[in-house]
Amino acid sequence: MIRIGNCSGFYGDRLPAMREMLEGGELDVLTGDYLAELTMLILGRDRATDPSTGYARTFLTQLRDCLALALDRRVRIVTNAGGANPTALVAAIRELGLPAKIALVRGDDLTARAAELGLGRPLGAHAYLGAFGIARALEAGADIVVTGRVTDASLVIGPAIAHFGWQRTDYDRLAGATVAGHVLECGTQATGGNYPFFTEIEDLRHPGFPIAEISADGSSVITKHPGTGGAVTIGTVTAQLVYEVQDARYAGPDVTTRLDTVSLRPDGPDRVAIEGVRGEAPPPDLKVCLTSIGGFRNEMTVVLTGLDIEAKADLFRRQFEAGLPVRPAELTWTLSRVDSPDAPTQQQASALLTVVARDPDEKKAGRAFANAAVEVALASYPGFFATTPPGRAHPYGVFTAGYVPQEIAPHEVVHDDGTVEPIDPPRVHQPLEPLPGPAIPGPAIPGAGVGPTRRLPLGTVAGARSGDKGGDANVGVWVRRTEAYSWLVGLLTEDVVRGLLPETVGRPIRITRLPNLLAVNIVVEGLLGAGVAYHGRFDPQAKGLGEWLRSRLVDIPESLLEES
Repeated sequence: MIRIGNCSGFYGDRLPAMREMLEGGELDVLTGDYLAELTMLILGRDRATDPSTGYARTFLTQLRDCLALALDRRVRIVTNAGGANPTALVAAIRELGLPAKIALVRGDDLTARAAELGLGRPLGAHAYLGAFGIARALEAGADIVVTGRVTDASLVIGPAIAHFGWQRTDYDRLAGATVAGHVLECGTQATGGNYPFFTEIEDLRHPGFPIAEISADGSSVITKHPGTGGAVTIGTVTAQLVYEVQDARYAGPDVTTRLDTVSLRPDGPDRVAIEGVRGEAPPPDLKVCLTSIGGFRNEMTVVLTGLDIEAKADLFRRQFEAGLPVRPAELTWTLSRVDSPDAPTQQQASALLTVVARDPDEKKAGRAFANAAVEVALASYPGFFATTPPGRAHPYGVFTAGYVPQEIAPHEVVHDDGTVEPIDPPRVHQPLEPLPGPAIPGPAIPGAGVGPTRRLPLGTVAGARSGDKGGDANVGVWVRRTEAYSWLVGLLTEDVVRGLLPETVGRPIRITRLPNLLAVNIVVEGLLGAGVAYHGRFDPQAKGLGEWLRSRLVDIPESLLEES
């Protein structure tokens, strides 16, 4: 067995977590995931401003405090904190002056070649590399492995490959480690963070970070250090498994993992076993994260209080647009009716009207936008005021996904002594195709679909977690009782989803069933516009989309309702 922990789920996660994990119990490897689509844009802009930056500086802060402790405990560290400039991070670690062997995994940065590869001229173009470079670095004795853009799960798969000596075609083992890596990658989301049934967890003030105990056959147990907060349960692990996935085939550069084969079982307090995972040959192409500056963005929200909300909104909209010397390329309005009649407080009597401008020209989204808002301040609807004064326009980012053949990215390991070792791409590939959905299981209890029902929030019996995949949003929905699954599958059809989530109307929806997890995954294409940095909706990362779905009223069979 190899025991792999996590101390970061994003750039900005809990700073003391590295020390907590090193001091809290036994570990073989400690991983830290610092990258996301938005983070790559931020780090790319940092590097463009200062070529010595472009990496996650908080990791260096953690390492300055904890590297001696990690070396003393013989815990090896694997991280993607190198971001857009892993070479600079390696140099900064060496300046700490401790006798650590440091390896660099590189080859993901295709920015200079983007145009010739048909990827346009983005600010950054980074391929999602696999885990075999990390494995070779560890096999050669590295204490610290720094990468740029690898898949999140590769941080866990790589140490497992090195520990067990897995080969390229050990697809089931690689897939099992992929699932463990997917559970660990977002840190405390696996131990009760952002969990829909959070009131059931005794202590969430300071949840512990997750650990995967991976065995030679690829199976694993998810756990955490004793005495830490949060919980590891079938539910918390399921919630992370359905987060930011698109299909039952979960593609990676080393293996395509069949999420429909994942089985979970309890293995004691705060221990969940993951078994039965099957894998297939990886697709022939690597996904490439393309980040660009899309233009300039400005936003203002005005408050509408009391009576005649719709008329007040219409007046301000007409006045504002008439005051614009030139209309921006995009101008969107959103009226949020959060007001209530005969409200006991002014805030409860108020609605919010938000206007957003986007344009390639900073002036059209900046000064002209601000002037149009300010000039009507004393000439508009009664009770006019804004949540914040109008300000300057700010650049916004755009994320798109590109694809290149696996052999295009020069996957390499730079060992501690400076020698460079190329990592060959996989020789066997399998085109990625969606799986046909499994047959809907029959009703597990008599009358599950036709007996007496009560109209209640879906979340009464179902959990959900949602997130972003570029411009798409996913919502994974699951139930905790086998007999409820056939009802859930029958309920969540495309038409019903559109009715429960009206913002999805007109957008393609894909629904995948994952019976082993008692889950249904919903992908809404294009809901987030051009990605999180585009800020295309009120919830730009779709983090709350699942909770909105859980709050919607549906007819639930009384036979499925648990007694209080």
